[in-house]
Amino acid sequence: MEGRTLLVRLNRYLSLCGLTSRRKAEELILQGKVKVNGLVVKELGWRVDPKKDVVEVEGKEVKQPTYRYIILYKPCCYLTALGKSKDGKRTIEELIKDIPERVYPAGRLDYNAEGLLLLTNDGELANRIMHPRHKLKKTYLVWVYGIVGKETLNRMKKGVRLEDGFTKPDSVRLLKHQENKSLIEVVFHEGRKHIVKRFLSHFGHRVIKLKRVAIGPIKLGDLKPGQWRDLNEHELKRLRKALDMEPVKEV
Repeated sequence: MEGRTLLVRLNRYLSLCGLTSRRKAEELILQGKVKVNGLVVKELGWRVDPKKDVVEVEGKEVKQPTYRYIILYKPCCYLTALGKSKDGKRTIEELIKDIPERVYPAGRLDYNAEGLLLLTNDGELANRIMHPRHKLKKTYLVWVYGIVGKETLNRMKKGVRLEDGFTKPDSVRLLKHQENKSLIEVVFHEGRKHIVKRFLSHFGHRVIKLKRVAIGPIKLGDLKPGQWRDLNEHELKRLRKALDMEPVKEV
């Protein structure tokens, strides 16, 4: 049995195509600049079938892009950047050459850090991931020099004032000691530059290795350095919920 046809309001469809905002789309519709199947439409409540209807704005057809949502395991010593770097350092573009869509990293990881990066061509979702207002938690496993004691751990939990303001992790816990090193799990929802390294250095523990293992509900899992995969439907649903977005994107 065929699925139910999902109709989308014309102004929303133009917005989803990346053409303009919904309000600006309404202006284009009222100005008679939008055609559906060759006919000018001036009704703001008009709905279209994205799979069948041909929508034109000022004579040019517009289509909703195919969205991709990618998990990449960024290895150490790669720049979170697209294209070639000025100083010859490797960039993550080398790792995603076989992805036909032009996806962009939603956030960044330091050159010497490794772990989970989310890449997408869905601008709305990417902006929400990066905006601290949505408090999407990022989880890191960090090896540091020195033995992190209980007293230090309690101080970390209370937060500290750094040069660019007060900083408090969402959670921090000691996982284990090994010789003169400690493994810590630390969670931050903010994304200030070098926030994890600066926070731990304040307590006298220099970072040896930093690995991001989760962004909100999305986990790195068993990916190996340099590997990537698409988010599955369940993961995307959970991520959108964490970002206060609609459960299903209309397409």
